Amino acid sequence: MSELTHLSATESAERLATGDLTSVELVEAHLERIAAHDGVVADGDVWASREADDLVETDVHAYLHVTATAAREHAADVDRRRAAGERLGPLAGVPLALKDVLTMRGAPTTCGSRMLEGWEAPYDATVTRLLREADVVVLGKTNMDEFAMGSSTENSAYGPTRNPWDLGRVPGGSSGGSAAAVAGMLAPLSIGTDTGGSIRQPAALTGIVGAKPTYGTVSRHGLVAFASSLDQAGPFARTVEDAATLQTLIQQHDPRDSTSVREPVADVRATLRDGVEGLRIGVVRELQGEGYQPGVERVFAEALERYERLGAEIVEVSLPHVDYALAAYYLIAPSEASSNLARFDGVRYGQRVDAATAEEMNAATREAGFGPEVKRRIMIGTHALSSGYYDAYYLQASKVRTLIARDFAAAFEQADVLVSPTSPTVAFEVGALVDDPLAMYLNDVATVPASLAGIPALSLPAGTAEAPDVPGSALPVGLQVMAPLLRDELMYRAAWAFEQDLGFPPSPAGAHALEVSR
Repeated sequence: MSELTHLSATESAERLATGDLTSVELVEAHLERIAAHDGVVADGDVWASREADDLVETDVHAYLHVTATAAREHAADVDRRRAAGERLGPLAGVPLALKDVLTMRGAPTTCGSRMLEGWEAPYDATVTRLLREADVVVLGKTNMDEFAMGSSTENSAYGPTRNPWDLGRVPGGSSGGSAAAVAGMLAPLSIGTDTGGSIRQPAALTGIVGAKPTYGTVSRHGLVAFASSLDQAGPFARTVEDAATLQTLIQQHDPRDSTSVREPVADVRATLRDGVEGLRIGVVRELQGEGYQPGVERVFAEALERYERLGAEIVEVSLPHVDYALAAYYLIAPSEASSNLARFDGVRYGQRVDAATAEEMNAATREAGFGPEVKRRIMIGTHALSSGYYDAYYLQASKVRTLIARDFAAAFEQADVLVSPTSPTVAFEVGALVDDPLAMYLNDVATVPASLAGIPALSLPAGTAEAPDVPGSALPVGLQVMAPLLRDELMYRAAWAFEQDLGFPPSPAGAHALEVSR
């Protein structure tokens, strides 16, 4: 059954529709692979990950909880209704992994934190509900940097996730569990969230497709907030078409989300196969050069040559204020986190450490429940919002954000889509940057600008490059494609044409390392 886990979502859906495959068979194949490679205790209705100290270096650790019984039951129900002739959705019966920052009835929602250990939400997030209604079978909840704060998935309170291409390296973050699940053939699809690059950067480092839709087109209801003006859920997949199909299922106006876009959202699959001949592709001058590994720059240059051969016009554009994006982001995001995470006080839900007074209880609970990176960002944000500093820090950062959004608007007058490397480096070794937060933050240098502007952005595999510390190695490099607000279909169109011409394998070669890791 192992070959079933290597199918793309589209291939799986086609075989399900023809009766050549059942959802039960597909789900069972993935559960077997998870049990073999992911470090879960495969027992009971909900399989839980082993404790961090009990994980071994050959465990991917993509999942925190696997809802095995519920997945089997849902798969059987889909098969029954399909056999009865019921009309089903395009991904009905296909398995999916869900980032543990989105609520889901029947499983814990921990956000990778001890603060919410064991907490089960009484409702589904809107994204979760839409997936269930489309009969996508949720396999379980994936590991992540605590409260989505990190670029390596090493900040999880439950242990790090490892990159299926090289189990000694990180998968990126904060959606590293969702990315590793797809790259490691532990799910054909997954959902992540992107605040400053947390879908795109792990997609690049694990050799898969990951997209951040236009802000507001996918509901944040039931998404545990990190930075409310930036957080956005989106798809991971092995092909551009799979990602586009998954995005169509979750993009919808939601009155329960005050930031939800009311305008009709285009079907991102409508122009998928239109090609790029005549399309103006803008190269962002500031998102290359110093700080980017030579192998990454080489792959990016080859990507531009490929677009030219396909008939696109390559133009250079400038985002004059983008050099300030990282600094602005690391004031805005921690400030919003400081406000959002104030609710975790030991009173209403989550962890509680009893003490003599309410104030002491709040302090003790937050000390025990939050990890070092979350505490660091709360302190940065609280300081930036404090009396006497608000105007100097948060307000100034917000002004920079406006300037960056204007830069993008001007750039899109010269180009239809913009491109850049997704990450300045290939995947780095587990533990390499944990003691250097500034170096870790620099992984977001190419992804943060699009987040600040709210525009759609996608990463897809562009090739491989050598890791500087391992001569002769080959690790994935991602190409970032950015489009104007609400023009997500342009992003997918440019990405699909590139993918088809490159012929990059939809099943990442590095995932086969799992077969020989035991």
